[in-house]
Amino acid sequence: MCGRYSFSTDEKKLKDQLKGLDVGQTLEINFNIAPTQNAYVVADDNPRTLQQMRWGLVPFWAKDLKIGSRMINARSETILTKPAFRNAIRKRHCLVVADSFYEWKKIDGKKIPYRILPSNNDLLIMAGIWETWKKEGKLIRSFSILTCPPNQEMESIHNRMPILLQETDLQQAWLEDKSEEGIQSLLRIPEDGLLKMYPVSTQVNSVRNNGAHLHDQVMEQGDLFG
Repeated sequence: MCGRYSFSTDEKKLKDQLKGLDVGQTLEINFNIAPTQNAYVVADDNPRTLQQMRWGLVPFWAKDLKIGSRMINARSETILTKPAFRNAIRKRHCLVVADSFYEWKKIDGKKIPYRILPSNNDLLIMAGIWETWKKEGKLIRSFSILTCPPNQEMESIHNRMPILLQETDLQQAWLEDKSEEGIQSLLRIPEDGLLKMYPVSTQVNSVRNNGAHLHDQVMEQGDLFG
């Protein structure tokens, strides 16, 4: 599951990690990206350009835009057969760009939010799929983030995590290779040791809260009394 994440970076870091990328806009920083909001992706229809799409894939056949709020993640194990995703996975791939994502760990009956990011402080590049929805003059481009079982460091937090494509060759393959064999080869659990994490304020629980303070580390549950 990936239900909230952040995008806080600058043009230089984007271009250093995503070689040849045309940013072409003033970046909108968001420390608390939530489903149905617009967020940055690099899509296979224009792989050199950073663009925004709505988070929560809306299948082309959907009658109502609201279905997207339930389609923010796509399970990699079943994505080739699920009606909502099987068309996009074979035709439309994207890279979802972030600096971190949030996940909630149950501790003593409470859910404690953690910020999770690359151990080397690179940007997070998550595997995604996208779709175009048209109805009554509206045209919406939307995306889902692909998830898989957790790697070693994520196991203690949650039983799902995003599929990460941190290496340039994996990013290129994801955007270009739509064969079933190619897709399956990239739908793998991220390697251990890739991520670091720390607890953050429960203010991140509300989408109304935003700002750099959401990235601040807080005391872990139980630390006060050792």
